Amino acid sequence: MHVRDFSEDELLGLIRPHLPRAEGIEVPSGDDCAVIGLAADSVAISTDMLVEGSHYRPEWSTGYDVGWRAAMQNAADAAAMGARPVSFVAALSVPGDRDVEWLVEFARGMGQAARRFGAGVDGGDLTRGPATAGVTVVGDLSGRPPVLRSGARPGDRLIHCGVLGWSAAGLHFLTSGAVAPECASVLPADGERSPAPNGRAPDGPDAVVAVYKRPNPPVDLALAACAAGRIRALMDVSDGLVRDARRMAEASNVGIDIDPAALKCDVDGLVCAGVRRELAKGMVLGGGEDHGFLATTPNSVPEGWRQIGSVRELDPGDERESGGFVTYGGRNVPKGTGWDHFRAERV
Repeated sequence: MHVRDFSEDELLGLIRPHLPRAEGIEVPSGDDCAVIGLAADSVAISTDMLVEGSHYRPEWSTGYDVGWRAAMQNAADAAAMGARPVSFVAALSVPGDRDVEWLVEFARGMGQAARRFGAGVDGGDLTRGPATAGVTVVGDLSGRPPVLRSGARPGDRLIHCGVLGWSAAGLHFLTSGAVAPECASVLPADGERSPAPNGRAPDGPDAVVAVYKRPNPPVDLALAACAAGRIRALMDVSDGLVRDARRMAEASNVGIDIDPAALKCDVDGLVCAGVRRELAKGMVLGGGEDHGFLATTPNSVPEGWRQIGSVRELDPGDERESGGFVTYGGRNVPKGTGWDHFRAERV
């Protein structure tokens, strides 16, 4: 049966059993607003969208994949501020001719992703139209100040946790036809995977396609480092390493030097998975949607992270872009390198 064969209330009745409630929920979904009781002095809030044809293709991604991805990319944004995801709300537009099972699977994927953090899916909106998902996350800062991308200071280590270039490689294998879309079957039914260790070679093309379809950001590592006071600046790497490093450099008014030797294992890993070396290098530096974390620290490298560069002062009269810059192996990285939703046709 299709979405158009059901009323809104009937559709909500199908998906609600798959959506967990947040801890401290006072008024659950069903009223004009959900109400959550939080002890935090401050919360972090972020919104992301997934648009069919722009961010994913239905022939590649199941409803479960899209729901999982929608929650995870928002969870990464919250964790990038040092906030634990506690609640999600989703505004979902679905075509009338879409199989209703797709909608149920979206809810199941989003619900399973939320459960990873003990978070709830506590409301939203549902309408008929082009397939689009807008998801908002509420994150609990637990009484701590947020960790900003503007906190990098000269002398800091530049550190990273998660994977680099895997999502871009997965997209490459799908668009080239090297991997069949059905490779989603390599994933457990509930979407659970441990985030890949830094620098580990992927276990073939299927592993990187899995990251494209169902990213698994190392949220726990980011939150642990923040709680321990080990991090000075932090951000989610969603638009590519060098593009997001530049954002950190400009926000902090510093220079960021990325060490090619520190990324050799990432490039080699993608080559082993079947990507040409030059293309693999571009994916590691500029590929988006891996949702790892980039940070700086004046201390030793936290467990689960690795150093990939350093932070330095801007030189007086430096001719590079004012406000901050990024170098790779001592060479300036041109502004605009990386993923830009308004300049690319990537899906």
